[in-house]
Amino acid sequence: MRFRNRLLSTVLPLALGAASPALAEVRALLVGVSDYHSLDADLKGPQNDVGLLADALLARGADPALIRVLTTPGARLAQGLAPAADPTRAAILAALDDLAAKAGPGDTVIFYYSGHGSQAPDQNGDEAGGYDEILLPSDSTGWRGAIGAVENAIVDDELQVKMQAILDTGAELVAILDACHSATGFRAVGGLGEARYVSPQSLGIPEDGAGSDGGHIAPPLVGDFVFLYSSQSDERSFEYPIGDKDDPANWYGDFTRNLTAVLTSVPDLTWAQALAAAADGLKQELASQTPDGEGALDRPVFGAAGATEGRMRIEGGRLMAGMLSGLAEGATVEIFDAAAGGASLGIATLKDVQAAEAALDFDGALPATAYAELRAPGRPAPLRLAPPVAADDGDYSEALAMVAHIKDADLVDGLVWTEDDYDMRLVLVDGEIAIVGRDGVLDPEGPGSSPRIKVTDGQDVILGFLDRAVRLERLQAALSAAEGRKRGLSLPGTGLKVEAERLEAAKDGAECGEPDGLSMKLKDRGAVSDCDQVWLALKNNSRTAQDVTVLYVDRDMHVVPIWPQDGLSNRVAFGETVDVGLQIEAAGLPGGVEQIIVIAVPARDGAPRTVLTGLADAGQMREVGAAPGSATEDWLLAAADPEGQSRAVGPGAKPDPVKVTRIRVVLTAD
Repeated sequence: MRFRNRLLSTVLPLALGAASPALAEVRALLVGVSDYHSLDADLKGPQNDVGLLADALLARGADPALIRVLTTPGARLAQGLAPAADPTRAAILAALDDLAAKAGPGDTVIFYYSGHGSQAPDQNGDEAGGYDEILLPSDSTGWRGAIGAVENAIVDDELQVKMQAILDTGAELVAILDACHSATGFRAVGGLGEARYVSPQSLGIPEDGAGSDGGHIAPPLVGDFVFLYSSQSDERSFEYPIGDKDDPANWYGDFTRNLTAVLTSVPDLTWAQALAAAADGLKQELASQTPDGEGALDRPVFGAAGATEGRMRIEGGRLMAGMLSGLAEGATVEIFDAAAGGASLGIATLKDVQAAEAALDFDGALPATAYAELRAPGRPAPLRLAPPVAADDGDYSEALAMVAHIKDADLVDGLVWTEDDYDMRLVLVDGEIAIVGRDGVLDPEGPGSSPRIKVTDGQDVILGFLDRAVRLERLQAALSAAEGRKRGLSLPGTGLKVEAERLEAAKDGAECGEPDGLSMKLKDRGAVSDCDQVWLALKNNSRTAQDVTVLYVDRDMHVVPIWPQDGLSNRVAFGETVDVGLQIEAAGLPGGVEQIIVIAVPARDGAPRTVLTGLADAGQMREVGAAPGSATEDWLLAAADPEGQSRAVGPGAKPDPVKVTRIRVVLTAD
């Protein structure tokens, strides 16, 4: 759902009046629609998502008495919260009216929706495409010709009126939608996740049911607002299990999971930083979902993360954090008797790690309440790969036999084959073997954009393909663990600032010519072509010198070191800017998605430089006999090693937290 604000210049922040900041309140309406009364479209994640977002709001100082939750009875919510009502159309609209009645100047009003979205014929001519975007409350049914609408759906036009009523109070409005509303041309091949979209056909909307395709355009919202969307308008939003997929309590919206991690963990940030950090968490996977936002994104997020964020709570001998916090089996924590300061009680190892909690292997007695600090994130997890599924009627018997032999002979280190809960899946299509993420979306950036090889290339090529998939997954997981206890903490504009520019160059025969001199800013998912040059400006805004490594991941999942090269120093001093360039070589290749990864590690006085080019493909590793690297370098090399799946990373020298900046580029066909 997109509100009528595509031109952000129309945003006119209202004066906050004379209200004292001390009187400002955070009021929230959190809607999670998991169970549908009539539609055969139940979801598992929304009832868990509202709990995650409520935890994030409470961590930032929100009053639980001012948080209203509409979701399934029995949903897990923080102490002091309970579902107020079933998320029906009437309940949602009434709760929005109540927010408008009680909000005032200086307040922050948060509206969060997790559930299905869809499209329905436009009824007043304000939609250029002839369709309204709709939310589907729990009592939504199908198309009713008598009223010319999907019964009990909430149309974007009427929701816009409710939003404006809140803005008219002088409050700041933050709307967060974890749903998708537009059909896409994506080719789904049976992904593990659930898309939060119900097609118009499933709702019984007739083919010719579109209303007026022209007419007046609703005026843009006026006020101080921020809107965050879980995906672009041409993408799907997904929910996935964290742990056992048969347990409904383990399912979460991917966007909500990443966004709440940032809101809970980072004290001071803007909504733009929160959105960018959530998107960065999603970039770590083969995902077709990229969050979007509009409005006053440069405004600071209300409140601040709790002062005890550096430590996790232990209650009744169990750690109240798990896979949602990036923890894994074998992780080690130091236990303290207080939320801040206090005495150390010793080191414990995590076992039986679930989505939101874990058991502790600890030699000694624990108090009823204790606190833990992460010391090492545990053993690297293997890549979980689903066996091939055919997407067409081709003869793939030979390819299936080769893959079966590789599986049965266990020829790929760090790989586990599974049909139940997987990270990636193999797809047989157009005479090729492609690899897709858990969403099951094939070629999200156009034909040929999913990594693939020809089925006729032979077993050795398939082995190399799978090995690269494992290495890339392990690399992303290692970087994620090194970024911090929670995922997605690379905030733009802090520490090392990375800006990318594209210089277009024409071909001179088979050779690349010189750039034409015109440079264009290259944003995430920006397009590049053969012979283009990409230049990175690495500026250190931190007071601490940074050791910087730049890696490049191509469409075939090769990881190539870009910088430093030829023995050059990779240390960037405070205030210094370093330019790093690379040239795109894509002659004869179809389209695809590639990625630039910039890794910054704080430099320590007297310590060796941290050079992470060893994280690139085999053959680029540190030379035998070379001097030992920093603790961070040694830890990352061990964590990213596919052969290290059974080895826990010990609690030795503590690695420094790193900042990782990921820029995806969309390779256009030559």
